[in-house]
Amino acid sequence: MQTTALALAVLGAALLLGGLLSGLDRRLTARLQSRQGPPFTQPFFDVIKLLAKERMVTNPWQAFSPLATLSAAACALLLFAWQGDLLVILFVHMAGGVFLVLGAMASPSPYSQIAGQRELWQMLCCETLLFVMAGALYLTTGSFRVSGAAALGEPLLYRLPLLFAAFLLALTVKMRKSPFDLAGCHHAHQELVRGVFTEYVGPHLGLLEIAHWLEVVLYLAICSLFWATGPWGMILLPLTAFLAVIVLDNVSARLTWRWMLGWGWGAAFVLSAVNLFWLKG
Repeated sequence: MQTTALALAVLGAALLLGGLLSGLDRRLTARLQSRQGPPFTQPFFDVIKLLAKERMVTNPWQAFSPLATLSAAACALLLFAWQGDLLVILFVHMAGGVFLVLGAMASPSPYSQIAGQRELWQMLCCETLLFVMAGALYLTTGSFRVSGAAALGEPLLYRLPLLFAAFLLALTVKMRKSPFDLAGCHHAHQELVRGVFTEYVGPHLGLLEIAHWLEVVLYLAICSLFWATGPWGMILLPLTAFLAVIVLDNVSARLTWRWMLGWGWGAAFVLSAVNLFWLKG
């Protein structure tokens, strides 16, 4: 009973935080574009409205994929809260991304098909980089467990500064922000309508939105590992990274997938490799 109550409390707090971060994102983006913007609580009203709509799907995968994506995001977040193995957390989360791609590819829509392919390219760049980060955590702390970062005694950022810079690229991809919002985003400039979310409506789209909230919270939690020696650092560093991604989104144009591979994979892995060689030296 205690474990169940703790899990519900963690997920409830993550949902509240994820919705507020989404509202902050919208409000800051609007201000950067000289607009008033919606209230901070608008994402909650939007999701409630979506969940209340009629269920409509063109194939069974579009009903199953949102549930699988949300479940994977929730499980990964709970594993992180319980100080679990970072490799397991990343594998569980990656499974949710796979189901998102399967749902998109199951639709005959060309927008959804192309976006599913782009999502795979983004996963290739992002997930591989995150596994390199898990390896760096092991080399630094001697363990893949999340608790190892707090037991180090000094901020992980001091030993992995270049890897942190590469992680910001992965955070940009996962938040679906420019210049890496290739497979789907909330903005009108997306030529694929809404990319992987194009064919989803009503409650299924609402579940994917909630899954995205949990995903953002998870990645900001991973970001906090770079300064896990005190509560203020674990709050201020992810918040700074979150604000930096929003600013980058509003000052940069969207790149093609080839540019994403060059910058998101090439440049990020060069930074990661240099940092790992420096760490081993």
